[in-house]
Amino acid sequence: MAYNNDSSLKKRILRIISVLMLICMMTGCSAPAQDKDDSVPEEKDGIEIGLSIDSLVIERWQRERDLFVSKATELGAEVNVQNANGEVDEQIKQIQYFIDKKMDVIVVIAIDDEALKDVIAQAKKAGIKIIAYDRLIRNANVDLYMSIDNEKVGELMGLYIKRKIGNDGTIIQIKGSPTDYNVQMVQKGFERVLNTTNIRIAYAEYSDNWVAENAFRITSNYLATGKVPDAIMCGNDNLAAQAIKALIENRLGGEVCVVGQDADLEACQRIVEGTQYMTVYKPVEKLARTAAENAVAMAKGEALNMTETINDGTYEVPYDKLDPIAVTAENMDEVITGKYHQKNEIYLNVQE
Repeated sequence: MAYNNDSSLKKRILRIISVLMLICMMTGCSAPAQDKDDSVPEEKDGIEIGLSIDSLVIERWQRERDLFVSKATELGAEVNVQNANGEVDEQIKQIQYFIDKKMDVIVVIAIDDEALKDVIAQAKKAGIKIIAYDRLIRNANVDLYMSIDNEKVGELMGLYIKRKIGNDGTIIQIKGSPTDYNVQMVQKGFERVLNTTNIRIAYAEYSDNWVAENAFRITSNYLATGKVPDAIMCGNDNLAAQAIKALIENRLGGEVCVVGQDADLEACQRIVEGTQYMTVYKPVEKLARTAAENAVAMAKGEALNMTETINDGTYEVPYDKLDPIAVTAENMDEVITGKYHQKNEIYLNVQE
């Protein structure tokens, strides 16, 4: 029994020693513990800007995308460009993606002037600055709205039609998308001029999502009634192209005063050829570059000191606007040639 008790005691002592050694290894005998890493998460390398574009079908958006990205890159920012292809839900998803990516600034060419206000509110809550580019986003309290003076665009269209057809006559209107607030502002300026005349709007229709082919249908249907308008006011040059196509098919090319806006290359070609009478040039190169400069400044927390505002339906938002210029065959070279489009391109189909 004595042997057994001694053996048990020795085993207990060995177990105790083993436990003590283990404790020693885990504490005092181990390497010094590393301090907890309380460092701040690594910051982004530079300024990040999200650019959500309505669609790249229209020529001007391609040009302005490239100008914006080039200027922003020159200023040290990285631009993530997303094309919504005219789908509102897709544009909302893109803006949410930009929020998740913690962009410093989001620039939006809006498809729908009302549908984006909730996702814009989310972005602003996340501390992201918002620029509404060219098209106002209604009731969203964006940080900056940059565009052309759209009411003046409408005035220039109205004044040119008045000059060409006089104070009497009939016109048809092929407006842009009803969800684009610019369309309403252009209309306001256009009607302000027409109200000083006896010119009658015989027919007017919107073109949903700016689908150009609608202009061909509208013009063709009107001509099928046996009536010929004195002028056609088109929401942009893409619509004007299709209206002119319908006129040509009815042997009326160059006989009706067709006006548009954007100074697209093909529109300028039609003007010097004589099938389109006038377009409105908007200094989009300056607009795109200035937007990039403003976006970078906003990302840095710099004040823009805008003196003008526009009411978005609920809020007064800072407004940076540029003046448009009416372009005809008479002033094409002065305004456009060598500056916006090259001479050989404009006069491609004209024998000089």
